[in-house]
Amino acid sequence: MGTPAIKLTGLRKAFGAVEAVAGIDLAIADGEFFSLLGPSGSGKTTVLRMIAGFELPTAGTVELSGRDVTRLAPFERDVNTVFQDYALFPHMSVLENVEYGLKVRKVARRERRERALAALGSVRLDGFGDRRPGAMSGGQRQRVALARALVNRPRVLLLDEPLGALDLKLREQMQVELKQIQRDVGITFVFVTHDQGEALTMSDRVAVFDRGVICQVGTPEEVYERPATPFVAGFVGTSNLLTGAVAEELVGRAGTFSVRPEKIALTGDGVPGRIAEVIYAGPVTRYVVDLDAGARMVVVEQNQRTGTAALAELRGKPVHLSWHDEHVIEIPSREDSDAAHR
Repeated sequence: MGTPAIKLTGLRKAFGAVEAVAGIDLAIADGEFFSLLGPSGSGKTTVLRMIAGFELPTAGTVELSGRDVTRLAPFERDVNTVFQDYALFPHMSVLENVEYGLKVRKVARRERRERALAALGSVRLDGFGDRRPGAMSGGQRQRVALARALVNRPRVLLLDEPLGALDLKLREQMQVELKQIQRDVGITFVFVTHDQGEALTMSDRVAVFDRGVICQVGTPEEVYERPATPFVAGFVGTSNLLTGAVAEELVGRAGTFSVRPEKIALTGDGVPGRIAEVIYAGPVTRYVVDLDAGARMVVVEQNQRTGTAALAELRGKPVHLSWHDEHVIEIPSREDSDAAHR
């Protein structure tokens, strides 16, 4: 990897008796799009704030490009942060908003104008400099906030749930644009989100957080296809967990196993069960199936035919499920996972 853009060693943060971050080690490569993924209260935003310098660690160190910045103020670190609320000045033009940080740093007027225009170009807002933020869409305002952060030429850009305020369609559009912007500018992006789809769509690698620790670090494919813990299997997408006597009967041995819903087929033979619920979701239909062996499993099928009238009639019908052996992933038990983090 070379010298990481960010290296966290033994990082902890306690707020009184509450340990928000319980000791993590993490290295993020230069130029990587890296996501911190987890539910509310899992510690991901606290880690971002310690990288930015807004919070001081209770223990451990933060290094940026090999330099220990653990006790440095935010303005002494070569990072910028983009927040969910954009924090744009409504009385200033877009260009003035982007220039503002350079003006505070007393950069000469000509240079700051050139850099601000270049930053707007990098987020595809050429020609928008004279507009006010209030006259722009949510996605455009988010790109202005990005340009304002990029104009300072940081080595690392920190993004704290920046797409959370956008509607679904715009958020999905911005996911694609944000990844393209990151490729264009070539700097390290660290992205905090609780949205699994968002993290899988944009990231080179993902760290999944739970209860102040990192459960797994890997590429989107690794985290989704080969979850390392029951929590990761359940949080990143939907997963069917087989344990105990059910696992022994269906898999042939004891343990905890994961099978993703889209890997399961409704067939004429296989594992018997009964359809408990049918949920039409546009592109796909989800079937909730109660197996004769005692487990409940979710199956997802792509909708390749029009018409949903017959779907409701499937409730209560017997069915058989099948899957390939390679799609059954064995994962550590919850007790083993907890012991590994202690």
